[in-house]
Amino acid sequence: MIKNDLFLRALKGETVDRPPVWMMRQAGRYLPEFMEIKKKYDFFTRCQTPELASEITVQPIRRYGMDAAILFSDILVIPQAMNIEVEMKPNFGPYLPNPIRTSKDLESVIVPDINSTLGYVMDAIKMTKEKLNDDIPLIGFAGSPWTILCYCVQGQGSKTFDKAKEFCFTNPVAAHQLLQKITDTTIAYLKEKVKAGVNAVQVFDSWGGMLSPTDYQEFSWQYIQQIIDALKDEAPVIAFGKGCWFALGDMAKSGASALGVDWTCSARNARYLTGGNITLQGNFDPSRLLSPPEDIKKMVHQMINEFGKDKYIVNLGHGILPNIPLENAKAFIDAVKEYKAN
Repeated sequence: MIKNDLFLRALKGETVDRPPVWMMRQAGRYLPEFMEIKKKYDFFTRCQTPELASEITVQPIRRYGMDAAILFSDILVIPQAMNIEVEMKPNFGPYLPNPIRTSKDLESVIVPDINSTLGYVMDAIKMTKEKLNDDIPLIGFAGSPWTILCYCVQGQGSKTFDKAKEFCFTNPVAAHQLLQKITDTTIAYLKEKVKAGVNAVQVFDSWGGMLSPTDYQEFSWQYIQQIIDALKDEAPVIAFGKGCWFALGDMAKSGASALGVDWTCSARNARYLTGGNITLQGNFDPSRLLSPPEDIKKMVHQMINEFGKDKYIVNLGHGILPNIPLENAKAFIDAVKEYKAN
């Protein structure tokens, strides 16, 4: 039994004294103890070494005592497992030297055996569970198929993902084949994560907002729906589409346990668009953590009042930034723990 099950109770929609809190990207780059590890090991070594990944996962929990941990990993371990080369270049970000641009490029892309290609993730989960000692739940995650496709086709990060969109719009048959392969791999991957011990999973559609509402249904949402359908009876699923407020109505009917909301959508609109019956997660602007700690606390309490304390998980509207002062991150977490409903 998990001692602090506030996060899991919120996912079930139960009444709670206060909402749970965690932060996207909480395991990582804003923490000095993480930076010490970063100096010694390159990015994918950190992901692929269970001892390192589990240590990085629990670092923020030791420091701040969040209500859930999220496994340190990366969404791009999926294309790596699918026989697509991915590098992480310092001061540049992800780089894929052989992007998928044609139907022929797809021939070498496989749906892998998860345990032989990504077994290190399962080992990291087991080690992390030991370190957490059932104090709090552990979240596993994956990128949405569309978001993974963006990197696989573009070959790197982008403000527009123009090449990825061109591929989808000029060669939709190949695009859907790639999306399906990513979906099948992701489902198998998340199922193994649940077997290894994660208590919930989150699907990050970081680039969903690049698409129009019509294209979102075709190239992103239908694949996320497959993932939710395959996982929802095994573990709670959180779906988070950045910039995808227009899809919240469909997302609310998907069978997901919770929906992530970014900071461009107000609590009122998010509750309205989702029908008010599903747990929501978010949506503090990560840049707002640069505000003075006393302001952060006030804004967090206001945010909770606007969402309501039940069916709500306090989080950021995207990942925490590397330049956030430690005391500001603490103010965010403490504000939730100190919250008392009026």
